[in-house]
Amino acid sequence: MSRTETWEKTRDIMAGIAITGTLFLASVTMPIISFFSSLFIPLPVMLYRLKLGRQSGMVVPSAMLVLIALILEALSPDFFLFSGLMIFGFFLGEFSESGYSIEKTILFACGLILAAGFAGLLFYSMARQVDIIQMVSAYVERNLVLTVSLYEKMGMPEENISLLNDALPRIQYALVRILPSLLISTALVVGWLNLLIARSILMKKGFDLFLGNAPLNKWQAPEKLVWGIIGSGLLLILTDGAPWLIGMNGLITCFTVYMFQGMAVTSFMFEKKKFPLVLKVLLYAIIALNQILLILLVGIGLFDVWLNFRKLSPAGKTEE
Repeated sequence: MSRTETWEKTRDIMAGIAITGTLFLASVTMPIISFFSSLFIPLPVMLYRLKLGRQSGMVVPSAMLVLIALILEALSPDFFLFSGLMIFGFFLGEFSESGYSIEKTILFACGLILAAGFAGLLFYSMARQVDIIQMVSAYVERNLVLTVSLYEKMGMPEENISLLNDALPRIQYALVRILPSLLISTALVVGWLNLLIARSILMKKGFDLFLGNAPLNKWQAPEKLVWGIIGSGLLLILTDGAPWLIGMNGLITCFTVYMFQGMAVTSFMFEKKKFPLVLKVLLYAIIALNQILLILLVGIGLFDVWLNFRKLSPAGKTEE
């Protein structure tokens, strides 16, 4: 390798570390934007993994792991969270470069990172001799208290703060029990967002490294997933206890997948009607920030299975 190539690779590594580090620092020091900045921590890790290759690309998350360990408490839940996001980005780059479809890339990366996260939490609970459920419950409680404190600093009325404080035990109880599906859904959303942005960036630069050229606004969920909705719904209606919790978590996970299909339908319609880019970005932002519209998106995705709003053939091509 020439001196010029070595310098360019070193420069790219430093740029990857700087961008990832900036997103991490924003996530831990700026409460208002922390959630949004943390969502995109996998993106630079993934892009520089694809650009630099496996060996050099691994330097970016490795260096960041050292930085996170210096800033956060070693082996804390937050350490596992941010480390997991960076490793997630590396896995996304790894599987996408291997030529897998977008579905398999996201599923494989999500499966590995969730399994690694559970193993990390289990190790942490054993090292601290703390029950894993109690540890997760305490972590959820601490973050809920921080959220209420943030709302208070933002000027939320005192009566609303009081209502939130009174409801915290019930919110904590519910969140802990649906946490598996929330983690799965979050991983799917983070993976999907980062892949979409990475794909757009690479295609603009003339690279076609992964995921093919098929338009994602024609994406469809597997037809058999409908049985997941039906089965989870029956568990909710007919059972209680652990089976009820399985049904609830299953339903939330399936709804997340159909949200992607609803977004694909929406994107297809925007493109068909030739909406300008600025208007599309504005409408996507409104949808992302409005829970009712997100629920509507799930409904669109689910009913698209039967109504076929885009008039797609089984091969995913628009019928004439």
